[in-house]
Formats: sequence, structure tokens, C-alpha cells
Amino acid sequence: MAFAITSNPTNGSAYQAILRILHSFVQATARRRAYLETRRELSSLSDAMLADLGLTRSQINRVSHDAAIGLTD
Repeated sequence: MAFAITSNPTNGSAYQAILRILHSFVQATARRRAYLETRRELSSLSDAMLADLGLTRSQINRVSHDAAIGLTD
């Protein structure tokens, strides 16, 4: 007598957990990239240009973080 075992990986909770982890990793990577890019661009501006935007140099990290996670003032 032969037994056939079939499994559908899309129904398993382990598969869904792996997908959630991968999704979280991709999102975190995108947020980190947005943070670094925003910080780099703002850091390259002169103090006068930052003042025109209503920012000081000490605010660059916070503004970059907020931009990366999608917060607005």
C-alpha cells in the first residue's frame, strides 16, 4: 500500500511567518534607505538653505527619521 503526502506550503503557519519576516525586513530596509538618503541630502545643504526650509542642522536627524517612518509635522 502506498501513501501520498501532499502539502501546500501556502497554508502553513511557518510559511506565513517567513513571509511576514521577509516583508518586515524589506520595509525596514526601505525605511533605512529613506532615512540615510534624506539625512545625506539635508546635510549637504548650507545653513542658509536649511534656514529657508525652517530647519537647523541639529534637526536633520529627527526630520530624516520622521520622513523615513512617514510622519509629517
